[in-house]
Parts: sequence; structure tokens; C-alpha cells
Amino acid sequence: MSAQPAKTLRETAAEYGLKSEEYDVILQRLNREPNPVELGVFSVMWSEHCSYKSSKIHLGKFPTTGPRVICGPGENAGVIDIGDGQACIFKMESHNHPSYIEPYQGAATGVGGIMRDVFTMGARPIALLNALRFGDPSHPKTKRLVSGVVSGIGGYGNCVGVPTVAGETNFHRGYDGNILVNAMCVGMADADKIFYSAAPAAGLPVVYFGSKTGRDGIHGATMASAEFDDASDEKRPTVQVGDPFAEKLLIEATLELMASGAVAAIQDMGAAGLTSSSVEMAGKGGVGIELDLDMVPQREDGMSAYEMMLSESQERMLAILKPGREADGQRIFEKWGLDAATIGVTTDTGHMVLKHKGEIVCDVPLAPLFDDAPLYDRPWVATPAPARLAPADVAAPADYAEAVLKLMSAPDMASKRWLWEQYDRHVMADTLEDSATGADAGIVRVHGGRKALAVTSDCTPRYVLNDAYEGGKQVVAEAWRYLTAVGSDPIANTDNLNFGNPERPEIMGQNVRAIEGMAEACRALDFPVVSGNVSLYNETNGQAIPPTPTVGAVGLIPDYAFRADFAGMKAGDALVLVGDTVGELGASMYLREILGREDGAPPPVDLAHERKVGDVVRKLVLSGDVTVVHDLSDGGLIAAAAEMALASKLGLNLNAPESAAHATLFGEDQARYLIAVKDPAVVLDAAKAAGVTASVIGQAGGEDIAVEGLFTLPLAKLRDAHEGWMPTYMGG
Repeated sequence: MSAQPAKTLRETAAEYGLKSEEYDVILQRLNREPNPVELGVFSVMWSEHCSYKSSKIHLGKFPTTGPRVICGPGENAGVIDIGDGQACIFKMESHNHPSYIEPYQGAATGVGGIMRDVFTMGARPIALLNALRFGDPSHPKTKRLVSGVVSGIGGYGNCVGVPTVAGETNFHRGYDGNILVNAMCVGMADADKIFYSAAPAAGLPVVYFGSKTGRDGIHGATMASAEFDDASDEKRPTVQVGDPFAEKLLIEATLELMASGAVAAIQDMGAAGLTSSSVEMAGKGGVGIELDLDMVPQREDGMSAYEMMLSESQERMLAILKPGREADGQRIFEKWGLDAATIGVTTDTGHMVLKHKGEIVCDVPLAPLFDDAPLYDRPWVATPAPARLAPADVAAPADYAEAVLKLMSAPDMASKRWLWEQYDRHVMADTLEDSATGADAGIVRVHGGRKALAVTSDCTPRYVLNDAYEGGKQVVAEAWRYLTAVGSDPIANTDNLNFGNPERPEIMGQNVRAIEGMAEACRALDFPVVSGNVSLYNETNGQAIPPTPTVGAVGLIPDYAFRADFAGMKAGDALVLVGDTVGELGASMYLREILGREDGAPPPVDLAHERKVGDVVRKLVLSGDVTVVHDLSDGGLIAAAAEMALASKLGLNLNAPESAAHATLFGEDQARYLIAVKDPAVVLDAAKAAGVTASVIGQAGGEDIAVEGLFTLPLAKLRDAHEGWMPTYMGG
């Protein structure tokens, strides 16, 4: 048998995800051919996951500054000022591809990675969130993926001891071949003790600490920057393996190292591992870096320079220490039982130089790696906007009670108790509201006073699919509304932009138009983007996911005694609807779950009106006049009313709709809130003074949920349907 011809470096580059023209650019930048180690370094730094080469020009459209913004995009996480010398640090990031290939470890290491992004800036993590999208429940892989992902999130977060307080979980056939796992972490720090990643000078020691480096996760960033095919299961070795107990030690050691005053710059080793952390630290600081890979703590024998630089082994950090502080660091690392070594030094060369076994195995300029990767202004076309559906275009249900039962037990609308009961929501003892308590956002106390942070995540992919621009506006507006509904002042957000292959103009069009819609909403609501993540190539065999630009958001509650949930409704309370109802049924849950249709324009978002209505509701909560508030979103008025009744363990009666009952009950018009209050005049007067529509639409009480003249449904029957779907599905 004849020997196979050796691969050329150009062919190897293609296997690493570099296009032929990108390889030509490398030749121009180096004025020579790269060696295999250098090629590996270029491939991960120029991957979509690390360089954002398809989206960077559009990300600049987001507003990123504001009176409370301390640090916007460009660092590991965003930082906002919450007063009293305190800062909140937060970010959301994807672990989609790894979670599809190996759901437990993919989700677990997603949680670990996003926590490192936060504590590497000096913050102690105080809350976790997640946004999960799975395929059709009937798909043969879905149940296994749900079980693995949920176990991975719970297994890691619970062991580290950070509460998971909020999130969302959706199912749709569009995610059959590519699930989404977006993880968010929120942390707290002193505002004058934030740590950054830029190396401040040459001649400083570079210290590695944490777990040893192994062969897991090699080329993980490259894998995350490519679409799937039928052979995707073969990519299992590119998924990292996490150790939450090592992460807990790493958190404590990192925060103690920072408190010692020894840190000049610090960076976690995330995507692309030692390569990205060293490149970013040196690149941001405008210096060079030289590493001796023989000094890297290694978990496996015989590791090559290539493997060490591209490994994505978890629970590792890279720090640049102040001169002469290595011994201080070593004492701290030994105290916490961490591997550590001084592996290099910053230089004035502007190059990355790697040595291994006495030889220089890499010597490349940092600029092409750090801030001069290829950038693409990819061609795009907007999805044609569908027609708006009038109520007459959509059939009313033959049986309203059965329609409500079916809607509230649909996979997206059914209770996720089975899921969130696997998460520790109360560790640290600061959780005031979480997935179990019936509030539109998680709420966590801030130590040292009466303040609390409200946190949430949101996306409505079906809206973005039908109209990316309007759907993009709605993503931001709804996250803002969730924060408002609990009585918080929305401050800033982080985003996770999940799309398919950007080389397809129609997919790039979804990306561009969604960003533009989101940016408009951020400006109108004074709600800047301070951090984020882009995840592209989410598709299998050319079938893209629904466009899913998820927003994670943070708001501030001045005094947590004045907050709202939707679980405190009392018998006799009036139900007041605040906001305008037209009856928008396009792209609605009713349309999809009851009629099997997914057409129509999503509800339009009037941002000025959104702000005006929200400001009225927030003032009512902060004044203490209102404590029971629920936003109207998926499923419209009847879904919000049903959720309030279920959470409060109390029935309610709604007035007869004046016209088009199905549109009134199931329509998903934006900028609306349902309030339960003893004295409705408080709400009606406040709304009138602000020029906002508000009306009494019913009353709380009894054991049924009923709409006058249409149906009466026992609350117990509704609860059985709502809470029964997921445990039945997962246990069946």
C-alpha cells in the first residue's frame, strides 16, 4: 500500500477552520510560512469565536456607555456602578456546540467559564442564570440533551456554591440539530478594586495557576466556529472537562491574590486557553510576551507545545504580577492547593515567543493575532417582513377552556419546576426571588444595605425569525419590562447573539437587522450593552437555528422591601391591565400551539410608549402602592392571568371581552402589565396622570379561572396540566 502524501500547511489550515485566503494573509503578515504551532495559534485567534470577524463591524452599533457604566465591552465582563462604592460585574456567554456534543460537560464548563469571566475582574459571583433552547420534545435526542444539560448546570453551580436564580427554557424543532446553552453570571466588587487584563509594562512575571493542563478541549474555539454535520459526535474530544471543586478553590485564591496587591493584570483561560489569555493580555497592553512551556503544569505526559497552547482545560488563570511578588502569589496558591508556576515574562518586542525543550517553537507578532484579524462585511439580505394579522385572520378556539389548558401545558409555557428544582437557588442566603417564587426577574440582596439586584434573561426567537428588526427591539424591551415589573431600575444588559452561518446572506441579514433593532431599543430605553458574546454557525447540514439574540439584564432595587412579584394576589383584589390592547396574534403562542401556524408579523414595539408605561408601573412599586405585578408576554393576557392565579393559589374572574375575544385574551401586544391591587384607583389615577391606558378587567377570588361568558376552568385542573407536562415528559 502506498503511503499517503503529507498534508501541506495550507491543507492543515483548512482543517483548522482557516480559509485559503486567510492563510495567504498569514503568509503576508509573517513574510514566511508558519510552523505548525504558529498555525494553531493563528487558527484559534482568527476563529469566529475569538475574533468576531463576521459581526464586529455591526457590534459597534450598540450603545455601550452611560452614567452607571464603569467598563463596557472589551474586557472579560461589563461593570456598572450601583452606588455606595459598589460595582456589579456581569456577562452572558454561549456553550452551544459543546453542550450538543457532550451535554453534561458542555453545560457544566459553560457555567464554570462564565464565572471565571466575572471573578477575573475582582468580583465574587453572587448569581447564575441560563437560557436554554432545545429541539422538539419528540426528537430522539431531546430528552437526553435536556437531562444532561440540566444536570451539568446544577452539578457545577451547586458544587461551587453560587445560586441559579432565573432563566428560560424553550423547545422548538429549529434546535433539533443544534441546541443553545447560554450561561450568565453576576458578581459584586468594590468599584475602586476592579481588575483588568492589559499587561501594564515589559519585564513583569507571567504566572499560571489553577488546574493542570491536559489534552481536553483542544481546538474547542475552532469547533465552536463551525457548523455541524452528521459526523459531529466525533468532535467529543474538543469538549472540556470541568471540576467545580477546583473552581471554588480558584475563586478564593484569585480574590485573595487580588487583595494582596500583587496583581498587575489577570485573565482567565477560556476559549483558546493559554493562547488567547496570553495574546489578549500582551496585546491590550501593547507589549510582547515570552513563555517557557516546559514550566506549564501538565496533567499528561509528552504534551507538545501545540497541545499546551490550544488546550481548553478548565479552572486555569494567567496573571501578570508586580515585580518581586511571585513568592506572595506562591504562598496563596499553596494555601488553596493549586498548581502554579512562573511560566514567562512580558517583553518590549511586540511578539509572542514560545519556547519548548530549549527551542523557539513560535515567534510571531502579536498585532495580527490580537487586533488585526480578518474582518468581513458579509453580504446580507433582510427577511421580507410578513403581513400583520388582524383578529379576523385568525380563527377563534372552538373551546376556550381547552385552548387555555393546551396553551399552558405546551412545552414552552408549562412549568419548568422539574428543571429548576435541580438548581440550588438559595445558597449564600441572599436570594429574595427566584424561579420558584413567581416573579418576572430573580432578585438577590446586596450586602451592606437595603439594595438588591434584579436579573433576567430574555429572547423570543419566533418574533426575530419573522421580523429580525422588530424582534430585536422586542428582546431588549421585554428584558427591560421584566426588570421594571419587579420594581427595579434597569441599568444595563449583556447579550448572546446566536445565529446560523453568517456566510449565507439571509442568515447574516437576521444578524444585522436584529442588532439594529436591539441597538435602537437600548438607546430609547437608556439601557446600554456592557458585555456580550456572539455565537455563529449554529446549524447542522445547512439547517440554521431560529435567530436567537438573547439578552441578560441587570436592574437595581433601592430598597428590597419595595418590590413586586406575581404570587401575592389576594381574594377581592382588582385586576388592572396597564397598557394598550389591540390583539396582535402574529407569531404568537396561540397561533403556534392552538392553530399550528407560525406566520404573521410579530407585535410592533413602540419604544417611547414602552418606556412611559414602564415608568408608571415602576413608580407604583417603589412607592409601595403595588406589590403584585406581572408583565404580559408569551400567551398574552390569559397566560399572565393564569400564571398569577397558579402562583398565588387563587382563582380569578376576567370581564367579558368587548370584541374579538380570542385576540383580546391571547394577543401579545407589548408594553403591558397586569396588576392585582386592593384599591384600583391608585393605579388608574397614576396611569391617567401619565397619559397611559389602564382599566379594571377583573377580580381575584374563588377556585376557578374564568372569563365572563366564555369559560370556567378549575384552577386545580389547570395546575395539573401546567405542572404535569415536564415531569411526565422526562419520566416517560
